Amino acid sequence: MAAAAAGPCPGPGPGPGAARTKKKQKRFVPQRVKLPRAADPLLAVLGWGVTHQINELSQVPLPVMLLPDDFKASSKIKVNNHLFNRENLPSHFKFKEYCPQVFRNLRERFGVDDQDYQVSLTRSPPRWVGSGRRLLLSADRTLVLKELSSEDVADVHGLLSHYHQYVVQCHGQTLLPRFLGMYRVSVDSEDTYLLVMRNLFSHRLPVHRKYDLKGSLVDREASDKEKGKELPTLKDVDFLNKNEKVFVEEEQQREFMEKLKRDVEFLVQQKLMDYSLLLGIHEVDRGEQEEEEELTKRSLGEVEGGLGGPYGTSPEGLGGLLNSYRPLGPGEFDPCVDVYALRGAEGAPRREVYFMGLIDVLTQYDARKKAAHAAKTVKHGVRGGPEPGGAPLNWGEHP
Repeated sequence: MAAAAAGPCPGPGPGPGAARTKKKQKRFVPQRVKLPRAADPLLAVLGWGVTHQINELSQVPLPVMLLPDDFKASSKIKVNNHLFNRENLPSHFKFKEYCPQVFRNLRERFGVDDQDYQVSLTRSPPRWVGSGRRLLLSADRTLVLKELSSEDVADVHGLLSHYHQYVVQCHGQTLLPRFLGMYRVSVDSEDTYLLVMRNLFSHRLPVHRKYDLKGSLVDREASDKEKGKELPTLKDVDFLNKNEKVFVEEEQQREFMEKLKRDVEFLVQQKLMDYSLLLGIHEVDRGEQEEEEELTKRSLGEVEGGLGGPYGTSPEGLGGLLNSYRPLGPGEFDPCVDVYALRGAEGAPRREVYFMGLIDVLTQYDARKKAAHAAKTVKHGVRGGPEPGGAPLNWGEHP
């Protein structure tokens, strides 16, 4: 399939008169910025490996088309007793990139410049988020790195050719996770597998309410422990109990539902299950107040400079795609950066911005899942779906 870059993004939302984003020129130059020291050897090797691989790829012309072997290829490097950069890197490590040309092509189709991708991952080390060290967030908050098992890596390999073909067919317009790279980092004889994706939430507009929705009411209420968190991940029953609604313009709703229907059909064809629609809600008025409080603290010297604060961002990397014509105001976003964002409808009860996309798409509907689904059916009866007129979600044949 011939490589094709994603089309130009529209201007920042909301607002019909928003300035258009400058189209960035591709540039392939070696990074000359010294990588910062990472306290975690894993993150240090990750930064070094990504920089090495992007620089290596920059010396290779883009292939006219991808071949079957590209979906099985990998690039590996092993370092023993090295003498360079000893203060930042362990003495022995290995780094492996899976299917480098395929992910390079996917980045191109999703409009992600390789050098911006590299800077977002390596200018400052990513940080672990949540519990269990399963997710990393890039310093500029534009990328998420999910830790995988070796079985997950095999699942990605099995899905990748179908996923790539689907991305080509839909021209990169999808609610599926935007896979950008997959790596194995080996330090102290321990392998860590990482899958890099675009952040579903905004890198600058904080999320104030969050829901994981499956279109079912069976076992779909957040636990009391979860509800006690500062930003809990609520579920379908909570969505209905809170009478939550998403207010978007009719045209946006039509486009969103078309994408959702198409994406779910693809997942059903691949016999994938357990996926969810993740919904994040940014409250514009609350965000504006938080920004003012943050600026007040900074003026009083109570907060150090840097990335802190809900509206902070890195001047380079994927977050640096923001246009330079004017600063973005409260509730505004650049759709080239916040690719899953939808602005709230004019005249809605509250000024809100929504971030919606599909997550957890790698689980196959195998014999073990069939047995679990059968047990749930015996316990709860046939499919505990939404009541008529309830949550407008229907995940195909989603057990």
